[in-house]
Amino acid sequence: MAGKTSKNRASRDKASKGGSALTHIDASGEARMVDVSAKQATERTAVAEGRVVMTKATLDLIVSGNAKKGDVLGAARIAGIMAAKRTSELIPLCHPLALSKVSLDITPENKLPGCIVRATVKVTGPTGVEMEALTAVSVACLTIYDMIKAVERGVRIEGIHLVEKIGGKSGHYRAEP
Repeated sequence: MAGKTSKNRASRDKASKGGSALTHIDASGEARMVDVSAKQATERTAVAEGRVVMTKATLDLIVSGNAKKGDVLGAARIAGIMAAKRTSELIPLCHPLALSKVSLDITPENKLPGCIVRATVKVTGPTGVEMEALTAVSVACLTIYDMIKAVERGVRIEGIHLVEKIGGKSGHYRAEP
């Protein structure tokens, strides 16, 4: 137990000295919400993406609009937008943000087969919107699963990741293709 305590203390010490610190952990190792009050409000955008992989027959059902529960892609799009707006209620320590844009593009892809889900979220504020974009994609993918699970239980949600981040102090990030 002593080894674990000293390891935790070393991690806290590194974090408090500003190295590659975890910003949601204070100097004593406790969770905290980051104070962004001194940060300048700038335009920030994040794009996230994920995939829902299924059989060709299930994808055809979605595309034809004949899924038993209704418009799968429309419901997933709305669910993703709603989730982005509520990210601070779902993810501990996220700041509530007045989002200026949330869009979800869901593209049926025969090569998977399945759907590619992409969210773009924008805000003008002191903190980024990566979590909002990732939450939008996650919930949209889960909604697709929920609406087709009666037809195919083996559907897979894969590859949810941040594609791009623009704005803020850390600048521009683009994931490797």
